[in-house]
Amino acid sequence: GTAPSFSPNVDKVNRPSASVVPIAAQAHAHPYPTAQAAARHVTPGAVGQAAPPTESGQSTMRLVFAGTPDFAAVALAAVHAAGHEIVLVLTQPDRPAGRGMKLQQSPVKQWALAHNLPLAQPDTLRGEAAGVLPARGAVDAMVVVAYGLILPPAVLVLPRRGCLNVHASLLPRWRGAAPIQRAILAGDRTTGVAVMQMDAGLDTGPVWAERAVEIGAHETAGELHDRLAVLGAGLLVDVLADLARGTGPDTPTPQHGEGATYARKIDKAEAQLDFAATAPDLDRCVRAFNPVPGASCSHRGERLKVWRCEVDAGGPAGAAPGTVLAVDPGRGIRVACGSGSLWLVEVQRAGARRQAGGSLAATGWLQQGEVLAGAADA
Repeated sequence: GTAPSFSPNVDKVNRPSASVVPIAAQAHAHPYPTAQAAARHVTPGAVGQAAPPTESGQSTMRLVFAGTPDFAAVALAAVHAAGHEIVLVLTQPDRPAGRGMKLQQSPVKQWALAHNLPLAQPDTLRGEAAGVLPARGAVDAMVVVAYGLILPPAVLVLPRRGCLNVHASLLPRWRGAAPIQRAILAGDRTTGVAVMQMDAGLDTGPVWAERAVEIGAHETAGELHDRLAVLGAGLLVDVLADLARGTGPDTPTPQHGEGATYARKIDKAEAQLDFAATAPDLDRCVRAFNPVPGASCSHRGERLKVWRCEVDAGGPAGAAPGTVLAVDPGRGIRVACGSGSLWLVEVQRAGARRQAGGSLAATGWLQQGEVLAGAADA
């Protein structure tokens, strides 16, 4: 395989205007183990603040919510708990998934059905299909969170206040489909969430608010995803409260082109470990692709997924990249890299469960001096 392309640019994301929420030294110790669990635990006041009544009596908004995965379900739960009237939930049609390829409902659909919210699953919002939406001016806003369908310009102007989007980065950095993975791959120290007013561009709309967090040194994309889901839901609720009360800024802040980067969709080929890369680069690759699609290499023609690793700056000079330097039942499998070495701490053989690298080392399946290959060679 080939090493992923890395372009660290930390300075442009450490913006003084964003509030940074520090994390504990152990990045995986989060209050919610998954975003799905977070959605189940959201209660009024738990994420963000419900808007208190104004003198005119308005405290909530009439909304359409559009979203699909767990990240969106957390936001839906928070908006519902804040007391806003959700007149319609839009989500992607059921898709086949899993080994049996059975039709699966999206997390947003599951949450909407469990809470008796009106639901629609159009294949598109273009043309006559947009008829599922309320009439122009009938709702205050549409909230869009990882929906997966393009909103045509005619849909963007239907709500009185247009469409708001929650995005998992500090815009304009990492516009696009995979901002969490790209931030980790690039070695960013800081990322966050933004609530923006949608326009016809790709994540180019003006920003109502944003919040930043530090990325943990050992944090995976899955762990960061779950933290940002909760953070984004809280920020969304706060923005909606400000809009309902009229206490926030009059207009959102336009994005500037300087510092803009594009978070292209993840290709499975990027998750193939090329040990000619440096150990820190490979560590970021492992973390960025955990849990999806999972970084991997191969041994004796069999794919080996690597879920967790540790960087070791040392390594014998002249060892070919991929060479197994040590097989330690107590620590794992140490592999030579283009610079430094990597301890494989949690791995998974094809058709087997995840296991500690030390447990695999104890089986004798691989020996010191053997060479691990790219997964593409498996």
